[in-house]
Amino acid sequence: MNSQAVYPEGRGPIDVQLTPDEALALTGVEFKGNRKIKTEAQRKIRNAFEKTFDFSSEAR
Repeated sequence: MNSQAVYPEGRGPIDVQLTPDEALALTGVEFKGNRKIKTEAQRKIRNAFEKTFDFSSEAR
């Protein structure tokens, strides 16, 4: 399945609020006690993209 993103005009910034730990996890810092920190940060970013951009799938 292919998908195509339709970007809003201007391609402005996307605002995502991350905790300091989540931001560090995205840079590669590993938190051995809580491995879900990076996953949570990625989920927040994905949700922000889905709210900002229209992703429509193309038939193969």
